[in-house]
Amino acid sequence: ALAVSALDLGCHSVEFHLVLDDISIVDLQFTREFTQAVENKQVAQQEAERSKFIVMKAEQEKRAAIIRAEGESAAAKIISAATASGPGFVELRRIEAAREIADALSASPNVVYMPSGGAGGSNILFNMPATGGIPQRPPQQRD
Repeated sequence: ALAVSALDLGCHSVEFHLVLDDISIVDLQFTREFTQAVENKQVAQQEAERSKFIVMKAEQEKRAAIIRAEGESAAAKIISAATASGPGFVELRRIEAAREIADALSASPNVVYMPSGGAGGSNILFNMPATGGIPQRPPQQRD
């Protein structure tokens, strides 16, 4: 390991009638301890950045939970006021639920809807097997 400063090089070059304008160090090696210290510092910085990110993420999740709770509270107040004013809101929710159920059932190829034929009758839904036929009883075993 050669420890030479630019000032030393400048002084020695004058003895040989040389003028050094610029010095370029081509091969530079550090001790293992110095290299390890630099790596440890980089790892510590990365861990600090990761910790900052985790804290920021937790704060954002906290804010989101507060906003969500405030929204749910406002929705509950609106629903409470709507149900207190009359049965219209409950009827609307029943119709919306029925529409969602009908959409889900209409997407299934195994469900058949049979509307009632007259007043006061009830509609029927059949869950048909995927084979398209009438469900068969399994053969009974004989003793």
